[in-house]
Amino acid sequence: MSNLKAIRTSINASQDELAEHVGVTQGAIAHFEKGIRTPNINMCWRIVEALNRMGANCSFEDVFPTPGNQDTSKKPRN
Repeated sequence: MSNLKAIRTSINASQDELAEHVGVTQGAIAHFEKGIRTPNINMCWRIVEALNRMGANCSFEDVFPTPGNQDTSKKPRN
């Protein structure tokens, strides 16, 4: 799971705007955010670079965390 949507929305960018900076369609961004499609490594770098050009100041790891390093903790049940 990526943090793409959270980072994109934190800079008030639309899917269309990000897609234009990356060079893909808005639909591709939507699919990446929903996990329907998984971007290859080159596309991941293009997305991170575009987010940074748009003002996000994020790293590759911020957008695409290493699998297994994500916080999967759950709140305790009462």
